[in-house]
Amino acid sequence: MIQTTAVRLYSLEYKEAKTWLTALLFTIGNIVLPQLFHLVPQGGVVWLPIYFFTLVGAYKYGWRVGLFTAVASPLVNSLLFGMPAVSVLPAILLKSVLLALFAGWAAARSGKTSLGMLLAVVLAYQVAGTLGEWALLGDFYSSLQDFRLGVPGMLLQVFGGWSVINFLIRR
Repeated sequence: MIQTTAVRLYSLEYKEAKTWLTALLFTIGNIVLPQLFHLVPQGGVVWLPIYFFTLVGAYKYGWRVGLFTAVASPLVNSLLFGMPAVSVLPAILLKSVLLALFAGWAAARSGKTSLGMLLAVVLAYQVAGTLGEWALLGDFYSSLQDFRLGVPGMLLQVFGGWSVINFLIRR
């Protein structure tokens, strides 16, 4: 049975200061979390940490928070730490933006948080992102990297994201 929990979901507007503060906090999370995972060999490509707070932010606070987080996180990480590398930045930005849009849309449509819904969001952005990455790179095998190596990260997004949304930021 798929767990569904009633939790308050928001759709913050860009004109609200709360939107910018919330997006900034999630962006900081998406800067710190990848640095922690990069302490482990292949931690970034296995655990996909740069997407985690984009998913949580977009699902809980709407696509606008998610979109800001999706764009700012990879750019700031790349500028400050060189990760992601500039060569893969377009693909990461594509997947991040798709994640923010899919998560925000799914939350707005369903009005609830469930493991099944988060799994659908993660699979949707990964499939669409993989096809987009294939179009960008022209190399299907390389574009499948998240499916070859990143399954633990996708599971972290689903189960960890559900946990954060439902237990840590319940309000």
